[in-house]
Order: sequence, then C-alpha cells, then structure tokens
Amino acid sequence: MKRARRAAPGPLPVLGLLLLGALPGLWTVLLRREAAALPEPRSPAEQSPGRWGWGLSPAARGESGGGGQKTFRTLLAVPAAATDREERDGEERLAVTDSQPPADAASPVERGIFWSRELEEQVPPGFAAEEAAAWLSAARAARVASLERGGCGRSSNRLARLSDGSRACVRYGINPEQIQGEALSYHLAGVLGMQERLPPMALALVEARGRQWEPVREELRGSHWAEGAVVSLTRWVDNLTAVVAPAPWGAEAGAGRRLQPLSAEELVGLPPSQLVELVQWSDLILFDYLTANFDRLVSNLFSLQWDPRVMRRATSNLLRAPDGGLVFMDNEAGLVHGYRLLAMWDPYNEPLLRSVCVFREGTARRVAELHRRRSAAAELRRRYRAREPLWARLGFLSERQAELLQARVDFVHRHIAHCRAQ
Repeated sequence: MKRARRAAPGPLPVLGLLLLGALPGLWTVLLRREAAALPEPRSPAEQSPGRWGWGLSPAARGESGGGGQKTFRTLLAVPAAATDREERDGEERLAVTDSQPPADAASPVERGIFWSRELEEQVPPGFAAEEAAAWLSAARAARVASLERGGCGRSSNRLARLSDGSRACVRYGINPEQIQGEALSYHLAGVLGMQERLPPMALALVEARGRQWEPVREELRGSHWAEGAVVSLTRWVDNLTAVVAPAPWGAEAGAGRRLQPLSAEELVGLPPSQLVELVQWSDLILFDYLTANFDRLVSNLFSLQWDPRVMRRATSNLLRAPDGGLVFMDNEAGLVHGYRLLAMWDPYNEPLLRSVCVFREGTARRVAELHRRRSAAAELRRRYRAREPLWARLGFLSERQAELLQARVDFVHRHIAHCRAQ
C-alpha cells in the first residue's frame, strides 16, 4: 500500500518566512535612524536655566561681561559649582562646571550647618567684653557735659557728651517698655554669646538736680523729659556706614519670591569678606526672631507692599564698622514691645528665620542649652540683675513674656535640628 505524499508549500508561506527572517535587520536600521535624529546630550552650561538662572549667559544673569567682578547678589544667587552625581565603572565621581573653586579651598561650612572655625576667626571682634565693661563703668560715673539734638534717632533722643570726653546716645522712650526692651535685648545678646555685636548700653535715671545731670539742667527743661524717667546710654561709635541686605534676602524678597534657606551649597566660591558678613547676618536674624524685633529687616520686608525697591536701600538699625563688623543698633522694639505685636510681625520674622540654615556653632550650642534646661528667662534675669544696677526701675519680663521667650528658643532649636536633618 503506497504512503500518501505531503503537498509542496505554496508561494505565500515561503514569502512570509522570508519577511520574518528580514525583521531583525530592519529593526536595527530603524533604531539607528531614530538615534541619529535625537539631539546630543548638552553640557551643564547648555542646559535650560533653572530657578537660580543656571545656564544663562552672564548678561542674562545680570552680570557684567569681560570677566568683571560679580555682584554680591549674583554670587550668592547662582551656585558657583553645580554638582551632578554620576557613576562610571562602579565609582562615583563629582562633575562640576568650570567655575569650581580651587581644590584646596577651605569649605566655609562644617558638618553641613555650621560656619567653619577658620571663617569665624575672620569675623571682626566687635565690642570686646573688657572694653565694654570699662566704658559702662566710666559712663555711669561720668557727668553729662552737654546734650545735642540729632544723630540718635527720634527727636526725643539726644547725643550726650560725657565729662570723660566720650559720647553716648541718650534714648528717651515713648513709653518705658521701649527702654526695657533695649536693656533686655542687650543682655539677651550676652546670654546668646553675641553681645559684641551690640554697642555697650547702660540705664540712667533722669534727675535734673542730681550729680550726673546737673551740668545740663537747662537742656533737660527743653527736652520735655519727665523727672525720674529711665533712659538708656548707648556708646557712640564713629564712622559707621549703612548696610543693604545681601542675597538671598535682598534678591529674593525684592523680586517678590518666597525666601529660600541659605544653605552650604550656595556658599561655595564666595569671597571671604562676603562670607564673613553672612556669618554675622545669621546671628542677626536668629537674634531678631528671639526678640521679635520688627524694626530692622522685618520692617523693610513689610514695606515691600508699597515700595518694591526698599530691599535695595539701607536696613533699619543696622550699621557697618570700618573693619566690616556689623553693629546691631537700637533694639528697643525687642522682647517687650515686639511680643505684644507677634500676630502682626511673625509672618515676616518666621520666614526670615527659616531662610537661614547655616549657624555659628557657639550660637547653636547656647540655644540647645537654653532649650534643654528650659532656662532662657532665668538666665536672662540672672544676667540682667547682676550687670544693670537700675534693673528694678523697669522690672523684668512678665510670666507670659518669659514663656514666649522660651517658646521661641524652642522653635529656633527645632529649626536648627531640621536643618541638620536635611
């Protein structure tokens, strides 16, 4: 019996097999054409500008051409070294732009959130403790030789020349809590370890027939100061100049943007003189938050609603000494007066504090101790009573104000911990 033979394949199945075999080659060709059509990866300098203007030309970033020096605002707003983590052959390398600082340049920040010791050593010393103590002792013992109008703020204040030849601003408060706030702010700065940034200040009792004021009895009549009022004597300092807020505070707020934290990455490549100033600004903003002082940078921020250029002007109650040291002037809005107006001014003071994520280690350590011991008001009271003979004339913080001070210390401590954790 013959076995049946299979039919030979027709032409269509054969053609299908041929096309299937050609598919891999066709797919390879298409992939190569698609890859050729894609743009090549761009270098960091060619990438689209980010939030800080990275990738823009110097002219577009507001910098002068021809290799000229950048402005302080631009230097802080544009990171000097943009970093991008890449892995090659199992090893991580750091890709940087050609604006990277020298490899041996010391970092301005240690452990992520503290100014370096080398940088802190460059901060001008301000009013040394021994010098301040000597002036205060002499001012309390001296007689007031003359009183002059002008140079010391409000029209009710006077510039006094003392019998030892030195000069002092005599501040007469609209109400006693302003002088109390001035005195308590001065001694809180001592608790925090930043009193060298404030000019020496002592309290004095106005007594027209007293020994200290007898030479200026006639001038006192024209001043309309109340007999027995407590005034503050603040050491006069020559050759002080105005201070404009640096970036990011000036640049960000002036442009209507939300303040962003000042962090270590933004500091690379800044000149030492600018870093030294920022060290002092970090203390100032922390100090003004603790005291709720609204009469400095906060008042400038408040004025932005009707004056968009105010951040380009001088900061209230902040001056610069010839050696570059900042002088925290006229702190009478702090603590007592400021605590009554928290609802109005904290929407400005709190974002300012959050804009700082680099601190002096000594300041952070003192804040941590005050937080741990819950002793902010107690230590301030102890220092105030020991160093100001007239403290009882004005009294101390109320119980509620003392609680507010401790709460603000706790808030600062949590903020520093948050910066450390990032």
